[in-house]
Amino acid sequence: MLDNFPKGTIVIEDLEVGMSRDLQKEITDQDIQMFATVSTDHNPVHLDDDYAQDTIFEGRIAHGMLTAGLISAVIGEQLPGHGTVYLGQTLKFLAPVRPGDMVRAEVTVETIDHSKRRVTLATRCLVGDRVVLKGEAVVLAPSRKFD
Repeated sequence: MLDNFPKGTIVIEDLEVGMSRDLQKEITDQDIQMFATVSTDHNPVHLDDDYAQDTIFEGRIAHGMLTAGLISAVIGEQLPGHGTVYLGQTLKFLAPVRPGDMVRAEVTVETIDHSKRRVTLATRCLVGDRVVLKGEAVVLAPSRKFD
C-alpha cells in the first residue's frame, strides 16, 4: 500500500510523539560559496576573512539559513520523509556556525493532529554540545489514506 513512498518515509499513521531523527554534516567553504550563489546573499561576514575578522564574530560564519537547511533535509528525507510538506518553521539563531564545523540537525515529533495530517516538530542544530539554532516546524505528513 505504500508503494508511492520510498523506504524510510514514516506516514502519519505510524508517527509517535518522541520519535527523533538527525543528520550530521561538516559545513565547508564550498557549501558557503554555493549557498551565497544560490541565495544571492553575498554578505562579506560569510565570504571575506578580513572583513569578518573585524566583526563581533571575529571570523567568517556560515549563513544561518544554510544551517537551517539541514533541518529541512531531516524532515524531507527522514522524519516524516518524502511527501512531507512544510507549513511553517520558527528559528532562533543562538550561536554562529563556522567553516569546518560539524553540525548535527535534530528533529523530534512533539504533537500529531491526525485529523488535519499536521505534525509539530521540535528542531535544533548543534555544534558539539552547543545548540546553535532551535525552533519548531509544522508539516503536513504523508498518509496511507492518500497513497
